[in-house]
Amino acid sequence: MNDDIFNELLESVRQADDIIKGNAEASQVTVVSQPKVKEIRAKTGLSQNHFALVIGVSKRTLENWEQGRRHPTGPARALLKIVDADPEYALKTLSS
Repeated sequence: MNDDIFNELLESVRQADDIIKGNAEASQVTVVSQPKVKEIRAKTGLSQNHFALVIGVSKRTLENWEQGRRHPTGPARALLKIVDADPEYALKTLSS
């Protein structure tokens, strides 16, 4: 590795350390909002049991999402976004 790249990486690490210690502000902060699962399910008009069955998760998992103990990730998160955007079409597609 050449000296320029090394010095650039070292400076990045120092900046990160300052941010972690509270001595500097991050130049960019990304906030990822969690889907409001209970509201999404309410749009469908389905019970917890039926909604969990349709999206392919256990009722317990759905309860944990709705109560904020856990958060959907990956494909489940994407599916919830689809259901949120168009509940009628999503349910029609998932039920066939």
